[in-house]
Amino acid sequence: MLRTRLYLGLLPFLLLLVGTGGYAVLVSRQLAGSIQENLVADYGAVLASQRMREAATLMSATSARAQRGDPLGARRTFEQQRAAFTRELMAQSATAAGRTRGPMVEYLDRVFQDYAAQAEASLNAGGPGSLESLQRSETSFYRVLSAIEELNRRDYASALRTAARAEQLAATTVNVLLGGMVIALVVSMLLAWRLSVFLMRPLKELTASVAAIGKGDLDRAVPERSGDELGQLARAFNQMSAKLRAYREATLAKVLRTQRTMEATLSSAPDPVFVLDADGTHAVRNPAAERLAQSPDFPASFPPGITGPLAQVMATGDHYLPTDYRHIVTFRVAREEHHYLPRILAIGDKVTDFKGAAIILQDVTKFRLLDDAKTNLAGTVSHELKTPLTSLRLAVYLLLEENVGALAPAQRELLETARDDADRLLRILDSLLDLSRLEAGAVALDRVEVAVPTLLDEIAGEARGFVTAAGAKFEVECESGLGRLSVDPVRIRHVFINLLTNAVKFSPPGGVVTLAATGAPLGFVRFSVRDQGPGIPAESVPRVFDRFYRAPGQAKTGAGLGLAIAREIVVAHGGSIACTSEPGAGADFHFLLPG
Repeated sequence: MLRTRLYLGLLPFLLLLVGTGGYAVLVSRQLAGSIQENLVADYGAVLASQRMREAATLMSATSARAQRGDPLGARRTFEQQRAAFTRELMAQSATAAGRTRGPMVEYLDRVFQDYAAQAEASLNAGGPGSLESLQRSETSFYRVLSAIEELNRRDYASALRTAARAEQLAATTVNVLLGGMVIALVVSMLLAWRLSVFLMRPLKELTASVAAIGKGDLDRAVPERSGDELGQLARAFNQMSAKLRAYREATLAKVLRTQRTMEATLSSAPDPVFVLDADGTHAVRNPAAERLAQSPDFPASFPPGITGPLAQVMATGDHYLPTDYRHIVTFRVAREEHHYLPRILAIGDKVTDFKGAAIILQDVTKFRLLDDAKTNLAGTVSHELKTPLTSLRLAVYLLLEENVGALAPAQRELLETARDDADRLLRILDSLLDLSRLEAGAVALDRVEVAVPTLLDEIAGEARGFVTAAGAKFEVECESGLGRLSVDPVRIRHVFINLLTNAVKFSPPGGVVTLAATGAPLGFVRFSVRDQGPGIPAESVPRVFDRFYRAPGQAKTGAGLGLAIAREIVVAHGGSIACTSEPGAGADFHFLLPG
């Protein structure tokens, strides 16, 4: 395995380190052992020779001291110095036993014994005596000093030899260590070169394969040169490359299939579709968009009705999905005007880091013409019917006033029924005319600044009478801190009165009708009218704002135009209206107005 090969490759270097370290330990033990011991012994012998010389010199001076009249002091000094000399001599005899300096120590012992005997005899006699005796004593003394000096020279020479040996051993050790370091450096360089060749070659091949894969070349394989960990790594890498190739082929096939499906879908779409990058560059256009863009009458850039919402979609990432014809953009293509309802979708892809938007221009030209025709027809019919209806109402009212003769009870009842039906029909026609004007945008809003609490108080004061008259309770809730609104008071009053009238109409006796105003996100104000009536079926809630629509099973009368008119008024103010309800739990009609 790779670990074993690394260990075997480093084994020569380890053996060299162990050998060099063992030799250094051996030399250190030798320097700290016998050499140090010899140096200490030689130094001790030199010191002992000096002490013996001092003792012999002091013994020689005791004779003169005795002649000066101090025989007892001279005797005491003589005995002390002889004992000191003898002690040092015995120590030297013990250390010199079996060594080359042993005979020299024995000779010193003999001459010292001769000198001590003569000096003691002279001390006993009270002086040196005759000249011959004095000469013998001095001769013995100098023989002792000569023997000590010879022994001292011998010990000094031995110390020098020991020091030279230590110096030579140290120099040899330094040379051996330097040689070992040089050999270790050479061996380490050789081992590093071999290991680098052994390790770096497969790593370089693996690196080259990784770089090739990074460039998209998944066919690059790593040679499997061994069965160790590097070989296992190469096999695992080759297996990974094979799986990546299979995944790429499968993904490529899926991408191609998805691309063909998308192209077929875009090509078959009858409405123009523009896909734009984050910088506004056209990335994709379907054939309908190409035909529209290549038209000579198509503008160089999108009109403000598209560029404004497009910038907002790019900035926020929220879709732009208008639902009414007020957001229509018109292009003149082939000398004909085409009306498109723009729908802008935010697009984002984390994998490809793509960010942009898709503009879908829904061609609503036919629907716009049909809606205009319907609106014009309803307005025309309502206007044409209103004149004869007014004449009929006037005639009925004149008959009821009995200006042309008295009426029988049955005749009066029939005329009153005709009068009520004519009034209801006139209200329906007025509502149709208002709705037509609102949808056509022919009604201009007369906006004024009004505080929300003030607006709510005015509506509550007007509605409280008919709410309480119907037997319902009336509650007003206004959140504190609400600001001012720019609204058309007459039109907004119509919305409130319509919602409150419906709430009273469907509330049970003693029920509570609540008028509330609260804050909403983005600076809007939320107004709501809640009742405790039977509620609206779930399938009817999405359609309550459609014209002429009435929920099934309703016993109350009505034309079904009030909520449609309220919606148009709220939308004209830049707001939205909605309804939430559960059967048996009442209904909550609420609308938002911008602050």
